[in-house]
Amino acid sequence: MARLNDKMRKALKLKLDYNNMMADYVGEEQGFTDAELKRAKSIADKAFETVKANRGQGMMGWTELPYNQAEIVEDIIATAKDIKKKFDNFVVLGIGGSALGPTAVFQALCHLRHNELPKSKRKAPKLYVEDNVDPERMVALLDVLDLEKTMFNVITKSGSTSETMSQYLIIMDLLKKKFGDKAKDHMIATTSSNKGNLIKIAKQEGLKTFYIPDGVGGRFSELCPVGLLPAAVVGVDIKQMLDGAAYMDKICSTKDLKKNPALISALLEYLSMQKGKNISVMMPYADSLKYIADWYCQLWGESLGKSVDKEGNLVYAGQTPVKALGVTDQHSQIQLYREGPFDKVITLIAVENYRKEVEISEGCKDIPDVSFLCGHTMNELITSERIATEYALTTAQRLNYTITLPEVNAFTIGELLYMFELETAYAGAMLNIDTFNQPGVEGGKNATYALFGRKGYEETKKEMDNATPKKADYII
Repeated sequence: MARLNDKMRKALKLKLDYNNMMADYVGEEQGFTDAELKRAKSIADKAFETVKANRGQGMMGWTELPYNQAEIVEDIIATAKDIKKKFDNFVVLGIGGSALGPTAVFQALCHLRHNELPKSKRKAPKLYVEDNVDPERMVALLDVLDLEKTMFNVITKSGSTSETMSQYLIIMDLLKKKFGDKAKDHMIATTSSNKGNLIKIAKQEGLKTFYIPDGVGGRFSELCPVGLLPAAVVGVDIKQMLDGAAYMDKICSTKDLKKNPALISALLEYLSMQKGKNISVMMPYADSLKYIADWYCQLWGESLGKSVDKEGNLVYAGQTPVKALGVTDQHSQIQLYREGPFDKVITLIAVENYRKEVEISEGCKDIPDVSFLCGHTMNELITSERIATEYALTTAQRLNYTITLPEVNAFTIGELLYMFELETAYAGAMLNIDTFNQPGVEGGKNATYALFGRKGYEETKKEMDNATPKKADYII
């Protein structure tokens, strides 16, 4: 896609419709009034100023990614071009943000059956994102790969992520056995430039390396080499993604709630939490956006789920993120959302113009319950089902709002990712928590290290050994 002018950017601007969060539509008991939003404006203003003051500092380096990567992007594009020439498979070894972001963008911007297409139609390597340590999964992956034609990308900032480094050890051993000194030609490392284990290993092995900026955490890393390299390899226009992110950043440069979609959505979610809405459902109406919901679940859950605030007070903050897919989950989860507890906010993601149109064929003329579909399109059907779900939720007084993408492309995906990142930063500031740490994750990591006898975790192992033993009576 060519670079976009201002008119084209404006035509691709995301829309946020929060009518169904308001009392006029869902009733005063559940919804918000203009007066409530006006009273809460000081909370939004303070969050806006907090995020603005910390841009590019500490763990907010992600705010500058749309602007400070020109040379890196050119290197990524050149590397991706070389990979396309030499390899049929590109395998990401990573977990968390190192896997969820690449998966979400791949699903959004590539053919939905990309890996199953013949190479002549794919025009890019197959992409596999290995984000677990299930031994059966590793064996299954190796069963379908020709190592001669495979490039691996190991991604971990610290180089001490057990899951990723176990994958690295297995794969590098196989590569060395097969290729000897040429093993390095089949592995790229994406890691910290100045600390951690992987950068040391990469230098020792002579691996091509891309760097994760110090101020960019895993869940905010899709717009740096973590996500940009896999995207470029499968043919995504990464410059367009960054352009979309920069455009959203510009839109959100005002504290005016009527003009800043990330700020108003963060405020509405924050106020909803105060009313006991402790579940946030993300429901895109497009298979291409299915894994955006998975990516969002990590971003929202890991960022906002904190036991203490910045002053150390116990607050147990956060909203449980839940992923759903329209229309699929209208036949599973919507029953709960419409008639269950009033504890949810549902975000619907709409697509105005799908990239393909499919007509529904004529037939079954003698069966009115089927033939009413004839002469319409699947595009009409999925859009109608989304509108119907929105209506059904609203008439049942369930809080919901809709984000609409004019179409799904690299620019709008860049907009969407950056908007969610800003929304998360604003919401964390409103909750007065550290949005960018993850002590709950570290607890599980440390226990794993202790079980494996890693040096430095002896006390944790002792604590685990001395834990109350399980009772046989409670095991059936």
